[in-house]
Amino acid sequence: MPRPIRATISSAALAHNLTVAKRYAGSAKLWAVIKANAYGHGVERAVRALSSADGFAVLDLHEAERLRSAGVAKPILLLEGFFKAVDLELVQRLALTPVIHNPEQVEIVKRTTLAAQTDVYLKVNTGMNRLGFGAESLRPAYEALRMHRQVRSIILMTHFADADGAGGISAQLQRFDELAQPLRAQGRSLANSAALIRFPEARGDWVRPGIVLYGCSPFADRTAESLGLKPAMTLTSEIIATQRVQRGERVGYGLSYEADGAMSIGVVACGYADGYPRHASTGTPVLVNGKRSRIVGRVSMDMITVDISGIPDARIGTPVTLWGEGLSADEVAAAAGTLSYELLCKLTARVPIAAAP
Repeated sequence: MPRPIRATISSAALAHNLTVAKRYAGSAKLWAVIKANAYGHGVERAVRALSSADGFAVLDLHEAERLRSAGVAKPILLLEGFFKAVDLELVQRLALTPVIHNPEQVEIVKRTTLAAQTDVYLKVNTGMNRLGFGAESLRPAYEALRMHRQVRSIILMTHFADADGAGGISAQLQRFDELAQPLRAQGRSLANSAALIRFPEARGDWVRPGIVLYGCSPFADRTAESLGLKPAMTLTSEIIATQRVQRGERVGYGLSYEADGAMSIGVVACGYADGYPRHASTGTPVLVNGKRSRIVGRVSMDMITVDISGIPDARIGTPVTLWGEGLSADEVAAAAGTLSYELLCKLTARVPIAAAP
């Protein structure tokens, strides 16, 4: 028998979360963001569950090839565009929509005789200062693409740095409007998950939700449940050993946890080699047979230790939920000092994945 750890993916939850995102999107079209192997959920599985999206947004050509090989015929947005001139042949063969975000990409398009009409997204740097064209370079890039006979349409896009925070989007949205107004682009794509929910004025023509599709909240102060979302991934394992320790005895590497009284410890088959965050500290929540408990001591490569003192029925073979149904990945991530995005994306290949019944 394999180790008892497994991730269960709910296609029904994915489809439900897409429906929620569509309600927020209103009349805007929706790119389902499925980069990073659909945030750890599996690209092929995700596109089947998210089939009513208007298109899919991926990071690179490899992910796009997987989608086309899986029979996906809908539009595919290539979020970082292409990197070399040779990539354009595959971009066209796969009928992808590349994001153009730097002058070198514009030059490649200018020098290339495109074999087919191609839609492009032109990224505007409105203050995040990662990718995109600013005030000096946007107009020349736009004109160069507009003059290319095989560029069919240009959609302007940007990315908000603080849509989930106190800064909001007002300054970036104002900057975008100032830069976009003189141009006659065919549309706008602005909203990520947080902006989609929080700022209706940022819907534009295409929205780009990611984390909400997987049942997690983009906000620190609003739960996924309050947003009507359902967890798509549930990570579970089992207790594989138990220990009884006395007051003053210590647990785990570095002997970092000291028992303040007699207690029972459950050893769970899950560690950082499975994708569980190594920096999760004592107190990070788990569910043992559906009852809330906590990690004690350090996370090991293959195991964690949990407090089962108040759970008298806990024994070898008792199920443990690390995150998902009944225990939000957002809550676990917050306790571990990280984000649910990281938990989902870092699930490792050695963890078996099963479909929810």
